[in-house]
Amino acid sequence: MTTEKPLGLVLVGGLARRMGGGDKARIRVGGKTILERVLARLRPQCARIILNANGDPARFADTALPVVADSVPDFAGPLAGILAGMDWAAAHAPDIADIISVPGDCPFLPRDLVARIIAARAIAGTPLACAQSGDWRHPVVALWPVKLRDDLRHALVDEGLRKIEAWTARRGVAIAEWPSMPFDPFFNVNTPADAAEAERIAKQQPGL
Repeated sequence: MTTEKPLGLVLVGGLARRMGGGDKARIRVGGKTILERVLARLRPQCARIILNANGDPARFADTALPVVADSVPDFAGPLAGILAGMDWAAAHAPDIADIISVPGDCPFLPRDLVARIIAARAIAGTPLACAQSGDWRHPVVALWPVKLRDDLRHALVDEGLRKIEAWTARRGVAIAEWPSMPFDPFFNVNTPADAAEAERIAKQQPGL
């Protein structure tokens, strides 16, 4: 028996070079850390949530969430984190058929993210789906069937594939669309300037 709600996978394992290192998810926006905001949006939409992070997992102990490291070495990028999430789901949550991945640096994720992305996949009849806002596609904000984990492992390990869209194009990916105005729900914080802009958005949009 499977549950319709996916496993939420928050990707917090990036190197944050443009922020000078550290965990971008801990940056505060509107009085809360980005990670707190991400988790608040995902919890009602997901069956369970895990974090993908490399390094010392104890730095996320305050979340009381499982922290899963990449199994593919050398910081192989988001696909490695997605594979780690798939493998964790297969081992620890076999009743969950899909995972939904989001970056840990997006403070304004939509409250209807899961419903709309699942609906887009069902309409298109594809195994995969990802988000788009305005003209920008967000391949990391996506729905992934756990059953594809061996295919993804082969692409990562045997082929050395790193680009998300190169792999999703092989399978077929539906697009769930959101407007990018008055603000982009998938705005991500990569630089100090982005952090300042996120703070501005939070002040202008009560309830975010």
